[in-house]
Amino acid sequence: MKKIIAWTLCLLLAVCGLPALAETSVGEADGFGGKIVAEVTVEDGRIVDLTLTGEGETPDVGGAALEPLREAILAAGTVDGVDAYTGATWTSNGVFAAVRAALGIEAEAAEAGTVTAAASALNHGLAIVATPRLGPGKDDQEVPVYSFNAVAAYVVTDADQRIVDLSVDILEIITPNHDGAEDNALAGWPGAVYNEDADGDGVVEGQLEQTEENFMANLPAWKTKRAIGDGYKLNSGTWAGEMDLYESALRGKTADELDAWAAKFVSEVNGRALHGTSENESDVARWDALTDAEKAEMDAISGATMSLNDAHGDILGAVKKALASQVPLDARQDVAKLGLGVVVTPRLGPGKDDREVPVYSFNIVAAGAIFGADDAIVGLREDILEVITPNHDGANDSAFTGWPGQSYNADEDGDGAVEAVLEQTEDSFVAQVNAFRTKRDLDTLYKLNSGTWAWEVDIFEGFFAGMTAADARAFFEKQCSDRNGRVIFEGAEDEGDLAKWNALTDAEKASVDALSGATISISDAHGDLLGAIEAAWAAARDSVIAVG
Repeated sequence: MKKIIAWTLCLLLAVCGLPALAETSVGEADGFGGKIVAEVTVEDGRIVDLTLTGEGETPDVGGAALEPLREAILAAGTVDGVDAYTGATWTSNGVFAAVRAALGIEAEAAEAGTVTAAASALNHGLAIVATPRLGPGKDDQEVPVYSFNAVAAYVVTDADQRIVDLSVDILEIITPNHDGAEDNALAGWPGAVYNEDADGDGVVEGQLEQTEENFMANLPAWKTKRAIGDGYKLNSGTWAGEMDLYESALRGKTADELDAWAAKFVSEVNGRALHGTSENESDVARWDALTDAEKAEMDAISGATMSLNDAHGDILGAVKKALASQVPLDARQDVAKLGLGVVVTPRLGPGKDDREVPVYSFNIVAAGAIFGADDAIVGLREDILEVITPNHDGANDSAFTGWPGQSYNADEDGDGAVEAVLEQTEDSFVAQVNAFRTKRDLDTLYKLNSGTWAWEVDIFEGFFAGMTAADARAFFEKQCSDRNGRVIFEGAEDEGDLAKWNALTDAEKASVDALSGATISISDAHGDLLGAIEAAWAAARDSVIAVG
């Protein structure tokens, strides 16, 4: 308050023709790598001197932005209207916030974007696409870092199959020698070891042995890039912030229009949006060929520098696949929120191979959902990517031997007998991840005694429509088995299940008729479908879609 009074006094003195008082004050805010401190001197209501320090900023990016930002603010006499430094949006916002803090101006809370649209009919689709990555780089002992990214995309379209709204997220799984504090680290299947940088300081402290215990404990704690939030920083902002910009650019497009947009505006070199700042000759030529109106269209995503299609994640591929897999949605009420949730469940099994080597797997579960004003589910779509050791006897498995350099027993023809020990190379690693297929991708190839997995999940999706996420949890607690997470039907033989069944009202017993034939678990090691719904609700943001 004192700073505001002093600044106001300077203005009054200037109006009255009296000598101005120079007021110097200090403020700080978060930059990309730490605190940015601004020492600001104001005279006649203008900033006349400014010192900026940010020791934690990346020298070649954020650090290089400090002096140009200082000069721009001094030239303007204010931070208002000063553009962020290209490629260093996070540092720029930190500078602006630090200056405003020095002036006693409270930061305004950022408002989440709200999508407002109308549609006579709705469709929706969900997709998971995995991309392998050789890298990033090596650790300080010259051991390579490897990773793969599972991109999840949920789209809602209108009667013309034009994107009304969408959400994209990525789960990145990486070797534990990467120096990222928020990493979803995996040393390999239980029994494997890999170099570990436990504190994210760029120095390997030892080797991490993957045990069954830490395999089961660590995987459920994995976070997507959106869930990491401000912890996943890029030089131009956060991953989530950039993804929001890209989503805004993709709304309103059909699948064909998305292809045309990508062909015109996305680099063939690195999958990034063209901005006119590329040094690549091909990108420069494509940029120069755009009209002024087309260049202006790109201003909406000028702060988004990450790739839409590279080893970090095939975002465009996931959105296109979601569009290709969309189904009609029987929406009878307006949409208020849209959410995308991703959870991971590890599994010890199923069983062992004929050489007594265990089978291990983990399931990446994605749920896309839209909710009404009453928080109830209007539409739900779920899928699972099951990653499994190659010694399982499933002919259509998404088999993963481990990181390059690791090995595992392999039942290559799915006959229940191990024929070989696979040695994972960089080439086989890339080939395996690129070949991953979700349970919906497998369609009729993923059979259960009661039908296909996809058919059973469709039944559950319809059943949960009209429920809130809390209602779905309450249903699970009351009407599903504590033993295996399956819905309890009449005739249960397990004592616990029988006791639960007998405690239900006649109406509750009748309600499960809608699920007859659906025998998969709602929540177990095969996949936490319920947890993914709750994650979608937790991540839901405003999306006002009038239906009718």
